[in-house]
Amino acid sequence: MSRSTVRRTLTLITALACALALAPPAHAIPPLPDPNHPVGWGQHATGGAGGPVHVVTTRKELKDALAAGGPKTIHVRGTIYGNQTDDGVLLGEQDYAPGYDLGKYLACFVGGKVWSDQAHAWCGQMRRLRQTGSNNQKRQIQLTVPSDTTLLGIGADARLEGVFLSINTGSNIIVRGLELESPIDHFTSWDPGDGESGSWNARFKAFGIVTGSTIWIDHCTFTDGQHLDRDAPTGPNGKPVNRHDGLLDIEDGSDLITVSYSRFVNHDKNMLVGSGDGRGDRDRGKLRVTYYGNLFDGVSQRSPRVRYGAVHVFNNYYRGSVTGDQPLVSNELGGPSHYLGLGIESRVYSEHNAFEYDGSQDIVVQNWNAHRFFDRRSWFNGRPVDVVAVARRKFEAAKAAELAKAAATGSAPPAWTALEFTTDVGWAPAEVYAYRPLVNANLVKRTVLEHAGPAALNLPAQG
Repeated sequence: MSRSTVRRTLTLITALACALALAPPAHAIPPLPDPNHPVGWGQHATGGAGGPVHVVTTRKELKDALAAGGPKTIHVRGTIYGNQTDDGVLLGEQDYAPGYDLGKYLACFVGGKVWSDQAHAWCGQMRRLRQTGSNNQKRQIQLTVPSDTTLLGIGADARLEGVFLSINTGSNIIVRGLELESPIDHFTSWDPGDGESGSWNARFKAFGIVTGSTIWIDHCTFTDGQHLDRDAPTGPNGKPVNRHDGLLDIEDGSDLITVSYSRFVNHDKNMLVGSGDGRGDRDRGKLRVTYYGNLFDGVSQRSPRVRYGAVHVFNNYYRGSVTGDQPLVSNELGGPSHYLGLGIESRVYSEHNAFEYDGSQDIVVQNWNAHRFFDRRSWFNGRPVDVVAVARRKFEAAKAAELAKAAATGSAPPAWTALEFTTDVGWAPAEVYAYRPLVNANLVKRTVLEHAGPAALNLPAQG
């Protein structure tokens, strides 16, 4: 062997030794998101592990299984209908409130703006019937998941249709492999004072979490099914009668939740994190939620919409269009549509999300006076996008408008106008839990499309 060959060999050996010395140990490298184990804030959820398995095929069986004590796993087979009675009858509007009429109810808003019992002879009756019917429907369709429960969809047709699934103070809960079709609220109410032009307020969610903790929601599909709001009757101000509330709302101090590999399809007001601007006493220090590997497809807004929470959003795929089953009309086009919604005291840490839209990148984020937000290397239509710049611009525009208004009226501006926009959200996911995001836009898109939803989950028949 020549001297030059020996020198080159020694150089390569030295370089390899240095590289091995500098490389982190294998256990220090965080894992890729595993479809079978939660990553993020909800990583410690074990659900009903160790408890008995209940197999259910009807609403009554599901209700009874949920009421059973102790840790448990519930296997859902086939479609369970929220509006189905114990003897198999499917209930409708007239079963809940005989004599209720949406057209008559709408006619009692004078000019579409002010309710009047005197507008017509039937107005008082319609007001009472609407409330009675709403309460009756809620008692029928709401099913609450207790602590230490795993709810699994078994088979390609495992569905909850018209069920208002809820968690109320429950903890250590897993929900996987289910399609949840949002309930139709037969008794949604019109509020002419909600917003600039009024708004419909439906009561029932597909899944609502209130004061729940340590929860993993995985490989589910959330949808309005065949009952899109665009097909609903038209009410005041030309607005369709919105008969759906959120698909997955997390409220009232709920905490330590992961939502992964799920599909949210063709819906308007998708997901809230936080109860309201005035609920900081309940929500500060909580609402810690991780979203990854999810598909948001034709979802107009709130994916998610965050108040107060420390929320991690990574490797999700968003797609929508100004046309289609659920048109998305961005702020720039005069509509409410947005992907990420930033609200009061929110601390959203976003990274490596893939956004697609056939309009402006303005849609990627909406800002309701949130001065803290971080995004790293997300993409819009396959190319890098500065999501922080969009959030900052909207914050600065709102701040300037409020300061100008205060100056013109001689009043004090809101307290938030004294804040400066920053990318320091006060926390970093890597300091809390192990994860490693995918860093290629096409890979994120391909992974989400392959893994999100119940069809990608292969669950055992038992266990």
